[in-house]
Amino acid sequence: MRLIDRMMEDCVFLNHLRIPDGRGGYKEVWQDGAEFSATIIKNSTTEATIAERQGIKEIYTVVVNTGVELDYHDAFRRKKDGATFRVTSMIKDSEAPDASTVKISKVTAERWELPDG
Repeated sequence: MRLIDRMMEDCVFLNHLRIPDGRGGYKEVWQDGAEFSATIIKNSTTEATIAERQGIKEIYTVVVNTGVELDYHDAFRRKKDGATFRVTSMIKDSEAPDASTVKISKVTAERWELPDG
């Protein structure tokens, strides 16, 4: 088993829905979607630490097996602790080349709180 596989954690996509609130308006609801595995690593560089102290959200690198489609602004939850994240980059920018034996892709993500609906 590859090291990257041993580091994978269970995650679930969060689907955003707007449903009628019964009073002529709508409310936002977040529902669990498809499950996937990812390695989630906090960016602990000096620059990231300084940015966090200045109020920027925590930044993470998220590594998935090729075929998992994480799109810009997708939201997902890490199942073990309920932490939620929002994707902040395009997966197409960081896919392993076809010739690579390691079939992974990566995105950046931020810790994110679901908006109240």
